[in-house]
Amino acid sequence: MLAPLRDYLCPKDPKSSPLLCVTKECYFGRLSVGVHPGKPGYEEARWISSEDVNTEHLLDVFTTIDPDSDHVWDVCSYFMDHLHWHRPRLVLLGPKIEALPDTHPSKPRCLFWLSRLYSLVGNYVECKRLLNHALRFQREQGDSLGISQILVHLSEVNRLLDLHEEGIQQVKEALEICEQLNDTTTRARYLCGLAWLLYEDQQLDAAEEAVSQSIDLLPERVDQTLACLSRRILGKIHSSKGEMEKAIDNFEAALRISASLDWHYEQFWNHYDLAELFFDYGRFDDSQAHVERAKSHAVDDTYLMGRAMDLQALFLYQQRRLREARVEALCAASAYEKVGAVKDLERCRDLLQYIKEKMEEPTTSRESDSNGERLDTVTCYAY
Repeated sequence: MLAPLRDYLCPKDPKSSPLLCVTKECYFGRLSVGVHPGKPGYEEARWISSEDVNTEHLLDVFTTIDPDSDHVWDVCSYFMDHLHWHRPRLVLLGPKIEALPDTHPSKPRCLFWLSRLYSLVGNYVECKRLLNHALRFQREQGDSLGISQILVHLSEVNRLLDLHEEGIQQVKEALEICEQLNDTTTRARYLCGLAWLLYEDQQLDAAEEAVSQSIDLLPERVDQTLACLSRRILGKIHSSKGEMEKAIDNFEAALRISASLDWHYEQFWNHYDLAELFFDYGRFDDSQAHVERAKSHAVDDTYLMGRAMDLQALFLYQQRRLREARVEALCAASAYEKVGAVKDLERCRDLLQYIKEKMEEPTTSRESDSNGERLDTVTCYAY
């Protein structure tokens, strides 16, 4: 539909409108499936990118007039699942979801997908709050697999909040649950998550062992999305060990897999990681090329575009191209502010302050350190 439904379908009694009810059944029917890269239905689910406003309006109407319906709230969770993969943004339904009775069977799933949207826009504190809320419900219901899934996503958020020890303990608890359930596929995925945490905690050998176990449990041909994630973390590990060629090989392998899945999110991060790697080795043209490719995969994602501009600003700053760096950093800060990415916004403002201080130095002082080496103040500006 070319125009938003809310402009036409606003009867006093929505259930009395045959057009609204038929439209609801059409949209809700298409939504009632899970989506995942490489799985059937993933490509077809892209329709949500142009119909997200209409869909959210329908959900707002029917969660208001029929708040006790399990079906409506299940569709709401599928809607957020679709947004997670194809239209990453926050929804206006958050307060309604949190206001659901604690006994409502759809509440944990809705809270989970709402938290995932907060994670995608960089608001990790809110994401963690919602996941902890969902975890409490799952523990009360005794859903072992559900508990393990939330624990792993909590561990991921704690990694992004630099709370590595807490995250490691959570993913280890999730792995114990998988062993009890004899769930090899899920265990392989969780081992990959453990590898990320160990990597960021500078336990590089342990991280490499964890991702190797993941690959052994589920070979690359069995699960392409896991293969993509495993290759990327191996690239990060080899990069940290100074093994440039191995790092490049793994990043490029991850790019091939993510391209075959049309998975723009992972294509973005692999180009991002390659940009960092090439910059560290002084290959500035290659680095810039990967920043631009990263941007090409973030066209419809404000947060990811902010990250790409932020990284480019850092590179320009380290090359003493201060005015260009300031422009990129201001654009990145605007993107972060728009989506509520508080941690990234604070870090970006630190970079803007570094740029300001450097621009205010006498010209001779700026020229004296124009050899391209990193400044000490930048070493704390970590991604």
